[in-house]
Amino acid sequence: MSSTLRSNEKSNVSLREEHKYYLVVQDCSINDRVTQKSAKLPKGRILMLNNERGHHMSNIYGTSKSKRFVSVQCLEQPYPIMSVEEKDIQEIDENIAELLLAIPNPDERYMLSKDKAKLQKALWIDCGTKVKVQLRTGEEKTPGIVRFKGPLLQSNPLSGLCFGVELLDEGWGRGYTDGCYQGKHLFNCDEDCGIFVAFDKLEIVEEDDEEDGVLESNNADILDFNGKPIEVNSRVSTYIRNKIEFGTVVFCGLLPGKETHGYFVGVDMDNQLGDWDGIYDGKVLCNVPPDERILLLKIKDVMLGTLSTHFFWKIKSIFASLEYFLKCALFSGKSPGHNRSRSEFHFTFHTTSNDPQTKSKSTWYIDEGSEDSAKSLTDTHSKFSQSPPTRSSLQPSLSNENRCHSLPFSLTKKFGPDGSIGQGLSSSVQSMMDLNIGENQDIEVTGTPAKEQHSLEVGSLVEVNENPPLYGVIRWIGHPLGVNEQLAGLELEEESVGCTDGTFKGLRYFTCASKKALFVKLKSCRPDSRFTSLPHHPNQIERCNSIAFGGYLSETVKENTPPKMEKEGLAIMVGKKRGIQGHYNSCYLDSTLFCMFSFSSVLDTVLLRPKEKDDVEFYKDTQDLLRTEIVNPLRNHGYVCATKIMKLRRILEKVEAASGFTSEEKDPEEFLNILFHHILKVEPLLKIRSAGQKVQDCYFYQIFMDKNENVGVPTMQQLLEWSFISSDLKFAEAPSCLIVQMPRFGKEFKMFDKIFPSLELDITDLLEDTPRECRICGGLAFVECRECYDDTDITAGKIKQFCKACNTQVHLHHKRQGHKQRKVCLPEQMADYAWRQCCVPRQKMKLFAVLCIETSHYVAFVKYGPDDSAWLFFDSMADRDGGQNGFNIPQVSQCPEIGKYLKMSPEDLHELDPKSIHGFARRLLCDAYMCMYQSPTMSLYK
Repeated sequence: MSSTLRSNEKSNVSLREEHKYYLVVQDCSINDRVTQKSAKLPKGRILMLNNERGHHMSNIYGTSKSKRFVSVQCLEQPYPIMSVEEKDIQEIDENIAELLLAIPNPDERYMLSKDKAKLQKALWIDCGTKVKVQLRTGEEKTPGIVRFKGPLLQSNPLSGLCFGVELLDEGWGRGYTDGCYQGKHLFNCDEDCGIFVAFDKLEIVEEDDEEDGVLESNNADILDFNGKPIEVNSRVSTYIRNKIEFGTVVFCGLLPGKETHGYFVGVDMDNQLGDWDGIYDGKVLCNVPPDERILLLKIKDVMLGTLSTHFFWKIKSIFASLEYFLKCALFSGKSPGHNRSRSEFHFTFHTTSNDPQTKSKSTWYIDEGSEDSAKSLTDTHSKFSQSPPTRSSLQPSLSNENRCHSLPFSLTKKFGPDGSIGQGLSSSVQSMMDLNIGENQDIEVTGTPAKEQHSLEVGSLVEVNENPPLYGVIRWIGHPLGVNEQLAGLELEEESVGCTDGTFKGLRYFTCASKKALFVKLKSCRPDSRFTSLPHHPNQIERCNSIAFGGYLSETVKENTPPKMEKEGLAIMVGKKRGIQGHYNSCYLDSTLFCMFSFSSVLDTVLLRPKEKDDVEFYKDTQDLLRTEIVNPLRNHGYVCATKIMKLRRILEKVEAASGFTSEEKDPEEFLNILFHHILKVEPLLKIRSAGQKVQDCYFYQIFMDKNENVGVPTMQQLLEWSFISSDLKFAEAPSCLIVQMPRFGKEFKMFDKIFPSLELDITDLLEDTPRECRICGGLAFVECRECYDDTDITAGKIKQFCKACNTQVHLHHKRQGHKQRKVCLPEQMADYAWRQCCVPRQKMKLFAVLCIETSHYVAFVKYGPDDSAWLFFDSMADRDGGQNGFNIPQVSQCPEIGKYLKMSPEDLHELDPKSIHGFARRLLCDAYMCMYQSPTMSLYK
């Protein structure tokens, strides 16, 4: 909602009291009305008179003859109510307050408040205003046009006024949005061609600053010979689905909010085409019966009367050429054909060449009274028959040699001795003409077919084989409306008459400088031959920090944000462009961070520990980056861009023991070791003792074991117990977070085809100095026997500990008489009888994430709720926008099917062919790399 609309809304509410706004003009002390504490208030803050007392005058009071205080509310978080001296503030208008509130820095805000001329000009800026934008300090300003004016986010009671600008010309691709802000579509432009800024970054372009200013300031229909309003009930023709359709006009006018787009017509089609109900943006523009629909079209897409297909395109082509000619005339300040009669349009195209003898003129005469459209088009050259131009209003054909009327790219009509046309252009340019040539027109265009199909994509440097060749970069690839072949939209190196700024047949496909956009068949493009021996390898590290990633930026969130679970978490996290954006071999880091922080707070202490004397110099920067630019935004908005991750990767590379973190493929354990041990100095998550030796600290546990051929699908519980028993290990302390790495050799070889990730991990029997249950009677155990572990006669596959009586009984058997038992460590005060009548408490951990790998690519599964089916799948590189110079699009998807498989027994899972496992479940069961567990109780203390 724009500031104008909001001010109108305020005036319509009679009961609402007008607000007064103030600017703090000097640093001062204030008294917080809520906490009754004194605080410092810097100059540049915006305040609003506190209306809680109901009258303005009662909010200004004095404590002495010399001091007068005002009760105000700060308009920035946390919106405190305070008392401030009247001499420290200055009253400002609401519209000025809106402008200044969009400036985040109070000092800059105060300095701008003194620039009255700049503020006054900012008040004039509105949608459609041509501006220059300061993208970066020290750089020249970039041209643009304002497409949105209003607050980006609504806040009470006043929001900062921002401007959405579509960047033009050299600013193309240097923005960071297509008009969306936090999922809301505020205006429309090409990807990476929009930017949201405050008024201080804008400068209004005066009308005489650019020669094309007159074109922007006038409505588009001024340039359309067929752009004048059409009377209701007029019969019209339009081209739909490769044929001419007819109908009756029931509406002709401007659309609310799109006045600068020119006239639109609502047509009641004879063949009942269309889906418009006569309502636009909530306003009824024409009455359409409830059971009927009409067609809404731009005015230039219809023709008055009922014409044949052939004649329809002849006339449309002529109008397109006239429109182009009129633009040229407006640029030069000359009136086009002002002395011509209505029955005759006359204009001349000049072609250029290095050879002055080849310069020529082609003049068209259009007789409105002619019944035969072919006869009404006559070239003044004898023996030179030329077809009319393409029907695109802004895309005349590129070559006269192609017999399509427009200016060429430094090309010339070459006539033979007999006046006939010479060598034709290649099919690349001719392909765009799309003309309906009559049978009586003997026109032959020779072309050079493509010898091979090259791998071209958006961003590729290409050439089109003309004479001379045309060079440019592919900005768009696709199938335009009504064209069956795949086309490429090129931005040429040099301006060429007849090119557009990215439109084709009246529709915009990308944006570039005017006279540089050319649309050709993709198969007619070749890689730029000038660079075939110099392959371009962009610096992906620097590119990630460039403005090229602007459209994928994520927010900074300073407030500590706990994970949002279940439905609330799903609403934020699920979808495309959700999770952490991958870039340049970052999947190991993206997936690990997503596992650790998206839906669990067990590791949040990492983000909160204050810096100590022996911490590394960049400790605070790393911690702040993790907390405010990665974890909090991920939990609050569900998205973190690759630029923030690259910042972290740069920090990791500062460590002497680390290298390649900004570019190479790494393993999650390498990342955790550098981040936790070398930079953040996190207290080790695990404390493990081996056979009574000194406790060893670590952050994750790697399972090492010999493969058990008798087990098809092991559970995580089994794997951990096997590993601890075989290595004679015990946890010295119960962990709050347990990260377990699967048994595998390298990234490729897996010890087991499938592993069952136990939803609950019981570590009671793996803890030392903890009461444990006798495996036979359930009493308090005093003795443990490792050699009984594999005994199939006594609860096979379980750790064996016994009370004194059961231990004696078990080891009477001749097979076990040679076993060596070990005492279970217990607190001294604990007696046997205390546990005879009650259960021994169990220490259990809950699975909250699984990190998986397949063909060197890491992905993540996380649990967002207590239900067995509450699983999400995350891939930081799920999709791709563009090619080598494109961007990865992360995605988070629900995968409830996992719950069904986790309810199966390991034996049943073993019988399943991996190919038959549905959805994402196969990757979870077959590709597990790390499982992450948290203790619901211990996480409260650690």
